[in-house]
Amino acid sequence: MFFKKKKPTLYAVANGEFIPLEEVQDEVFSSKMVGEGFAIGQHNGEIVAPIDGEITNIFPTKHAITITTDQGASVLIHMGIDTVNLKGEGFELFVSENEYVQKGDRLAKMDNQLLTERGKDTTVITVVPEIKSVKIVNSKKMVTSKDKILVVEK
Repeated sequence: MFFKKKKPTLYAVANGEFIPLEEVQDEVFSSKMVGEGFAIGQHNGEIVAPIDGEITNIFPTKHAITITTDQGASVLIHMGIDTVNLKGEGFELFVSENEYVQKGDRLAKMDNQLLTERGKDTTVITVVPEIKSVKIVNSKKMVTSKDKILVVEK
């Protein structure tokens, strides 16, 4: 008897408004060049792990974190739009590379007020690069970090 591998399921990375990836105000993400996923807007800046896995990359500018799941899928959490040029200002990290996190663990805090003052969009984008077969399972406009959002089908 063969056991099916559990499909990676992503939860919301913040409590806020669910935004379909196609509606994100960044063409690189909305066109799905980077991968399939979703976004969260109107949040309080508290960013949590959407899935269990290892922190395999933190951008030097602190605005993006990659988690590699137990199933081997990479998950990119991109905090804000056009925030790379802030060079880390407005982001506080609570994790390090090679650290193992569990769903719901605190990853980062965004200073939404500072980002807004600098003219940056605070939307948090979560994508699964290199995966094209996903299913959005969320049906709510406002979500919490306890809400399932996406299941990787392949």
